[in-house]
Amino acid sequence: MSSALDRLKDLTTKISSYERVRKENLSILEELFYDISINEKVENFSDIFEFKALNLLGASLQSETLGELRLGKYLQILAISYDKEAVIKSKNISLGYFGKVENVNPDFKDKIVEFIIRYRFEKSFMTLEHYNTMLEAFKKEDDA
Repeated sequence: MSSALDRLKDLTTKISSYERVRKENLSILEELFYDISINEKVENFSDIFEFKALNLLGASLQSETLGELRLGKYLQILAISYDKEAVIKSKNISLGYFGKVENVNPDFKDKIVEFIIRYRFEKSFMTLEHYNTMLEAFKKEDDA
């Protein structure tokens, strides 16, 4: 009995920890939204989550080389929008163009990389919630 209770306590601790981290992430993400001037292209912070994804050109987002510059390239944030009614379904939209990577202030570049990672972190929670809701359709009445 105590092992089941311990597992439940463990699970509860993990869930509350993720929710705290998520809340903090959203707060910092919103600050970065203004710091790197994404608000000039997307008026409301919450609207950035309407995009399917955000990509970064000019710097690495791989964990082994995070933030490493791609010399000779341009630093740019691209948003991918998707319209299932359109002839061309997906479209890239520039949310920020920052010039040649060699000319971007390293601290500013780090904010841009952090913004993308924090966006993807929140987007992964949203995706998880979406699929969790979809799974409700498969619950049998006996399970409820």
